[in-house]
Amino acid sequence: MKTLHQRGISLVELLVALGLGAMLILAASAMLLAASSSYADQAANARLSDNGRYALDTIARAVHQTAYVNWDASAAALIHSPYDSANIAGLDARSLAKNSDGISLPLTVAVNGSDVLALRYDGAGKDAGGDGSVLNCAGFGVGAAHTQAQRGWSIFYVARDDSGEAELRCKYRSAGGGWGADAIIRGVDSFQVLYGLDTDSPPDGVPNQYVNASELAARDAALVLVGVDAAAQQRDLNQRTHWKRVASVRVALLLHGEAGTISAAQPGPAQFDLFGAAYADAYGASDHGVRIVRATLPLVQQGRNYHLVQLTIMLRNMPA
Repeated sequence: MKTLHQRGISLVELLVALGLGAMLILAASAMLLAASSSYADQAANARLSDNGRYALDTIARAVHQTAYVNWDASAAALIHSPYDSANIAGLDARSLAKNSDGISLPLTVAVNGSDVLALRYDGAGKDAGGDGSVLNCAGFGVGAAHTQAQRGWSIFYVARDDSGEAELRCKYRSAGGGWGADAIIRGVDSFQVLYGLDTDSPPDGVPNQYVNASELAARDAALVLVGVDAAAQQRDLNQRTHWKRVASVRVALLLHGEAGTISAAQPGPAQFDLFGAAYADAYGASDHGVRIVRATLPLVQQGRNYHLVQLTIMLRNMPA
């Protein structure tokens, strides 16, 4: 009877097999890490895109609501007097306190020159909270106004939270008359606003040029007001203000990703021109915040994902 002898692998063969296995594991791990990093990068970009879209939608709804009058109300609608203040206002490179009255006490410390956009409108419904058909930027109902001072407010501005993160906020007046502000999105590096000015006479509702809030304020300051006292001159200003010739609003937001969302790809552009390079070249020195240089941002943010969103919104109602 013939005996069969079994022979195992040699040490050299074992080492070769282990080496090949290790190489396969390393290759698979590298592919897994690359796929995971790519997924995280895409997810971060998607969140930034969603945040930007949500912020623009919220601002657009508020702008479209500006100067709203409820003509279907059972009672006579509030007719805007030519002496009423404008339904739109703004400030350049300013921020606001949550509980201050409207935009009357602006703060000079602004996040990268971010602007303030304030919108007024009539509400709907007998109660202070309205009937739910007209909402402010925080989603609360606004009742019908019986005087121009009772118009609703939706104010957008940028401020830092307790952790130091900059956020776009919505400021509003509650049904009880107090003021509050809620965050819309976080991670805002700059919020900029331009106003489409209708310079035609008579106005046709089509913007002829885009200017910032400081330019509109300067044009109003150059008006020679008529009136025997300060109240009469204020009525004249309200009637002739350039803010009532604003036919559209152009907004831009520069957003950054959350902590830990470092871009796996190239860092991206060295600078961001929120209204384009031509505007930034011409007005960047005086309109702070329309050009953001990445190297000037906090070091912990420089490698993150960034997303720039822009939108031009036409006012649905002729300026009043």
